[in-house]
Amino acid sequence: MSDNITLNAEPRSDSGKGASRRLRHQGLVPAIVYGGKFDPVQISIEHNVFLHELEKETIYTQVVDLKMGGKTQEVILRDLQRHPCKNKIMHADFFRIDKNTPIKVVVPIHVANAEDCVGVKMDGGMMTQVVTEVEIIALPKDLPEQLEIDALNLHLGEILHLTDIELPEGVEIVALTYLEDVEDLEHHDHNVGVLSVVKTREEIIEDEAPEAPEMEGDEDGEVAEGDADAGEGDASGDS
Repeated sequence: MSDNITLNAEPRSDSGKGASRRLRHQGLVPAIVYGGKFDPVQISIEHNVFLHELEKETIYTQVVDLKMGGKTQEVILRDLQRHPCKNKIMHADFFRIDKNTPIKVVVPIHVANAEDCVGVKMDGGMMTQVVTEVEIIALPKDLPEQLEIDALNLHLGEILHLTDIELPEGVEIVALTYLEDVEDLEHHDHNVGVLSVVKTREEIIEDEAPEAPEMEGDEDGEVAEGDADAGEGDASGDS
């Protein structure tokens, strides 16, 4: 887990579309903090500072220290609304967390040893990643920036599933928590395929290409005389 990201916020009493529009004109992002034992609080954050922090992918999966009124609250970014055309943040939702209570977040899946994958280097296949992120549950202190799946020994035609992901201590994949009493994990619907090595497009085309028809001939490979005469008869008949 990386160091927490810090954001400064100011409480605000006004709400509604008009108030939010005024805040945006002032270079601020309207936001809300909710969850825990306290009531929701309307806040504002400096837009350019927030936008800069959003360049760090970890802000979507890591704990954020929200400083407001001389106090610091630990929160996670739950929702973000962006302008459809401009590089502008319209609104943000933050959720208060309890360090002793597990929380659910979505983290990216990183492929380790992709460049040395056996199925690509030796078998000539093409790697395909079907699942790029997954929902996990963990205590705030155990939240990872990402999860890793090792592609080193993945061969052509093979698939790596959620159960093949290396999990840090204290971290669980939410989908797999439903499989505690299931014996055949590999073929269960919740244990979806994450990574595979498949044939390249060229190989597929070669496999599907029809074979050229063989012409009948004698042992020396020459066309039979009767067939040749028949062909000449057709040609003369057309002239």
